[in-house]
Amino acid sequence: MSDKESEESWINPEEERGWSQESYRDYMKRRDAEEDAIRKGTYEYEYDNATSKQIGGDHYKNCAIQPIEYIVKNKLDFLEGNVVKYITRHRTKGEGKKDIEKVIHYAELILELHYGKEK
Repeated sequence: MSDKESEESWINPEEERGWSQESYRDYMKRRDAEEDAIRKGTYEYEYDNATSKQIGGDHYKNCAIQPIEYIVKNKLDFLEGNVVKYITRHRTKGEGKKDIEKVIHYAELILELHYGKEK
């Protein structure tokens, strides 16, 4: 590439790379639609949706309602969320008894921390 060609591609990079410049009006229209979808809770992220993937297994994939969605929509705290998480997966993750013991432990923590110690 000659110096002149290099300089021209630096000055007009969209020509070399096939980029097009979005008009300000189109940009604002697109952003307004995205912000409206975010407010309504219907926005789909362009690159990936974090709730559509699972790291470390597939024990939540076949759930009618993902535990994280239930937890967030019902504004459950950490302890309550863990009860939901472990009870949901106890049959499918392969740690059934251990998961039930965790449910019991988190329920005991809720009793102690939210309702006081038994006397």
